[in-house]
Amino acid sequence: MTKTLQQGSRSYLLLIAGVGALGGLLFGYDTAVTSGAIGFLQAHFALSAGLTGWAASSVLIGCMAGAVAGGPLSDRIGRKKVLIASAVLFAISGLLTAYAIVLNEYVAGRFLGGIAIGAVSVVSPLYIAEVSPGRVRGQLVTLYQLAIVSGILIVFFVNLLVQRHGSESWNETVGWRIMFGSLTVPAVLLFVLSLFIPESPRWLMMKGRTKAARVTLERVGGDEAAEQGIKEIEESLAEERGTLAELFTPAFRRPLLTGVLLAILCQFSGINAIMYYATVIFDPTGKSPAGSFRETVLVGVVNLLFTFVAIWLIDRVGRRSLLIAGSAVQVVALAAVGAAYHFHLAPIFLLLPILLFIAAFASAMGPIPWVIISEIFPTKIRGSAMATATLVLWAADFVVAYTFPILKTSIGLTFTFWIYAFFSLLGLIMAWKLVVETKGRTLEQIEAGWRPQQIAAGVVEL
Repeated sequence: MTKTLQQGSRSYLLLIAGVGALGGLLFGYDTAVTSGAIGFLQAHFALSAGLTGWAASSVLIGCMAGAVAGGPLSDRIGRKKVLIASAVLFAISGLLTAYAIVLNEYVAGRFLGGIAIGAVSVVSPLYIAEVSPGRVRGQLVTLYQLAIVSGILIVFFVNLLVQRHGSESWNETVGWRIMFGSLTVPAVLLFVLSLFIPESPRWLMMKGRTKAARVTLERVGGDEAAEQGIKEIEESLAEERGTLAELFTPAFRRPLLTGVLLAILCQFSGINAIMYYATVIFDPTGKSPAGSFRETVLVGVVNLLFTFVAIWLIDRVGRRSLLIAGSAVQVVALAAVGAAYHFHLAPIFLLLPILLFIAAFASAMGPIPWVIISEIFPTKIRGSAMATATLVLWAADFVVAYTFPILKTSIGLTFTFWIYAFFSLLGLIMAWKLVVETKGRTLEQIEAGWRPQQIAAGVVEL
């Protein structure tokens, strides 16, 4: 696995990228834990549809705050320190939520966890992108999405085991607390491992620490790649310090629009309605909780398996082609889910299109927005720009999580899923018309391609 210094060390690169991706595992674990707990939580606190939506979505308010703070903070103190601080917040959140006596205490715990999720949703893919050579960057940033879906699958199994451990009344009083409290285990793991990874070489160079940056670049890419990387980063950073206002100039207006629309449409596809409310979706009447937990685990398995498909294809087929194909399948699958509810079809005809949707999303719209958002913004404002795009993503996620119980009650599951199919159709159109291919290009080449003279020369095709 380990190559010579001239070529770099693959094992070292995988190690540090893997630790960075652990933030994604906690992201997936902490957001998806709600899927198993929400029914018991609703019964324990006697929640209305609106309050159920608030209980599930309150974490996302914290996510928005964490996304806003995470990027600028990582620009100031470094990507590594933000990862460490996030691990601490994850642990505190798990304990506070598990011991909540009233709903407001539960919400406070979820808010803290949301801050950590929002921060790692910016910093983890940013860190991985900045330590990775261009030839494998897409695959390694997709490792972050693999970690997210692994966290989701792990917590689905944890929820299933906890649910089986006791009676319905036990789960309503104790079981859901164990589900949330289990978050502390991966949080401690992230904290310990983050202490041993290097800082991002691009951040080090932003702070004038070229020697330290060179050490990391040599270890991951070899001498020649390190020298080239140093040169490109220096050229990129030689310009005047950027501000968010620069994103609204003609040179960067398109990447901003691309990042924002990807963030919105990947959420409005309804993916997290399934991830947060899977047991409710599979068992709307609440008469078969054991079966709904098993089907939820199956969702997690398919989600994980097809993330490997994305990792295999993203640097071969490219980002844009995968987005187009995946979005097209999403439209068909979500329309079929709505039809299954409308015609009261057998459970298998609900499960299959949901699994098809999960497979399509995990192969494309799930991982690719994180990859593209981590690639398309200029180095000098990448942290702040990613925070902006990620804030929009969490806001869209909040809308979906909060409104799902209300939509389910008011218009029914049929029209709810047809609405998600419509937004997937918009995602297909956006991918076809707006997204440009970034595979195989360095971050500096992508940045240069957005400039007006490059667009005029045909480097970026509008």
